[in-house]
Amino acid sequence: MYSMARLHLPRLIRVRVVGQSMAPALNEGDWLLFRAWKSRGGNSNLKSLENLIGRIVLVQRSPNDFMQIKRAVKIDSVGQVWVEGDNDAASTDSRQWGAIEPAEVKAVLLFRYRKSKR
Repeated sequence: MYSMARLHLPRLIRVRVVGQSMAPALNEGDWLLFRAWKSRGGNSNLKSLENLIGRIVLVQRSPNDFMQIKRAVKIDSVGQVWVEGDNDAASTDSRQWGAIEPAEVKAVLLFRYRKSKR
């Protein structure tokens, strides 16, 4: 006799890059796969936020806004996330908005599965 565990797969989000805010790392037409991310409460929240630093994330600033691809750069002293596009000249990010709430980070990049044909 054996026991079965229920497998919970993370929610995956498929995204096509539009624009040049993440060039040269990502280019228009690249296809990416993100894993949904949710900030945790309590003491584990800071550790989960620190794990974002340097990673490419999917950000949505309000429910009516479109999703944006950015890189998590740092966590400030009050636990907010500073995000930037890799291409300064073509990116709107924390340099204009300031740091964002952890809840505005919706997903973390797993991998690029198709490069653009550039």
